[in-house]
Amino acid sequence: MRNAGAPTERPPLLPEPAVDELRLEAVMGALADPLRMTVARKLLCESDEFDHPCGWFGFDRPRSSLTHHFKVLREAGVIHQRQYGLERRSRIRSEGLNQRFPGLLDLVAATGTDRPATGTRAEPS
Repeated sequence: MRNAGAPTERPPLLPEPAVDELRLEAVMGALADPLRMTVARKLLCESDEFDHPCGWFGFDRPRSSLTHHFKVLREAGVIHQRQYGLERRSRIRSEGLNQRFPGLLDLVAATGTDRPATGTRAEPS
């Protein structure tokens, strides 16, 4: 029987480059897409300590399209992903990115905050 006060163990991270393998051109290439930049910015600015499922982002896109975008971000080293059953959840890879590219995440947080990425749901008025 599990102890009620014991923390739940998270699944292992999906394959991603090590910090010393992060390449600026791969990270910048991944962030060049407006939807992927929005994912990174939202994880950076609005996220808490939890891993987030695709639905949390509010994109009105086919699942296959979102899967592709999240894979590009993970393979470039921008996000961590874990598999929770049938669902993949994401988190910004802030420690590794800050270590490898100081100041990059500050730029991501400050970029394009005046308009949503293509494919996001409009906020109700």
